[in-house]
Amino acid sequence: MTAAMPNARYFRRLLWACMVALLANVTLASAQELFKSPAEAAAALVAAARASNQSQLYAILGVEGRQIISSGDPVADAGDRQRFITAYDAKNAIKETGNTATLLVGQDEFPFPIPIIRSNGQWKFDAEAGRKEILFRRIGRNELDAIQASLAFFDAQYEYAAKDHGQGAGTYAQRIISRPGAKDGLYWPTAPGEEQSPLGELAAEAAADGYKASETRRPFHGYYYKILKKQGSGAVGGAADYVVGGRMIGGFALLAYPAEYGRSGVMSFIINHAGTVYQKDLGFGTNRTASRMRTFNPDSTWEKVSVAKDQ
Repeated sequence: MTAAMPNARYFRRLLWACMVALLANVTLASAQELFKSPAEAAAALVAAARASNQSQLYAILGVEGRQIISSGDPVADAGDRQRFITAYDAKNAIKETGNTATLLVGQDEFPFPIPIIRSNGQWKFDAEAGRKEILFRRIGRNELDAIQASLAFFDAQYEYAAKDHGQGAGTYAQRIISRPGAKDGLYWPTAPGEEQSPLGELAAEAAADGYKASETRRPFHGYYYKILKKQGSGAVGGAADYVVGGRMIGGFALLAYPAEYGRSGVMSFIINHAGTVYQKDLGFGTNRTASRMRTFNPDSTWEKVSVAKDQ
C-alpha cells in the first residue's frame, strides 16, 4: 500500500467510517440524551469527541449504537475520530427536513451517517438508522486494506529471500516483526541512511497512521495477520511443509482475519507464494477458527479475489 493525500472519494469513505471511533470503549448509559435542537445535539457530539469523553459519547448516541461501539482497532478508531473533528472544524452545517436533521461536515458538506430526529418535541441521534451504512463503509475499507497488506506481504517475502539474513538466501521469514537485534522477520528498525527492511515502507505508512511495530498481537486497519508454515491438499502441489530443517524454504503463506467479526471485517483472506488471494466468511467463530489455523488450504469453500495492487 502506498501513502497518498486522500482524494474526495477516499475522504468521503473516511468520513462515513469516522463516527465509529466516537464510540470506542464506552460504558453503558441508562438513557439517551435529548436536545432542544439539532444544532445543540451536534455541538454536544463534537465536544464529547474532542474531549475523548467516551461515556458522554455513548449517552449522546444511545444504546442503539452498541453494535458499532468499536471496530476492534483503537488506532484506526482514533484516526477516524480526528478526521471527523478536522472536517467539522473546516466547515459544518445542519440540514433540516421535517422531523429529521443531518449534520454536514467538511468543505464538500459530507453528510454524517447518523441522522438527528425529533422525538416528542426534542432531538436525538438515531444510531440505528445509520448502523448498516457505517458498518458497510468500515468493513469495505478494512477488507480492501487487508487484501493490499496481504499483497505487500507477498512482495516482502520474495525481497527477504533474495538476500542472506542469517539462514542463507532463499529462506523466507517465519515472522512479520523481527526479534530485537535480529533480522528474522519482514520488518526490523533501521537507522537513517540504512536500507529499509522488506516491510519498512509499509511500517512507515502505518506509523504515520499511529501504529507502532510490536511483537504483541495488535490489529492493523481492523485485521490480524498470521504466517502459515505449511499447505494442505487444496493448494497447488498438494500438502507440504514449508519449513525444512528449521528454514522456511518450501514457500510461505499468510492469513488475515478481522479483529472483530462483523465490526471491523467479515471476510478472512489467505495468500501463499503463488500470489493468489483467497477469501472466505468464517462466520461468528472467526477468531477461534483463525487461532487454530496452521495450514494454507484453499479448498472449494474459498473464493479467489480479483484485485489490483495499489500503485
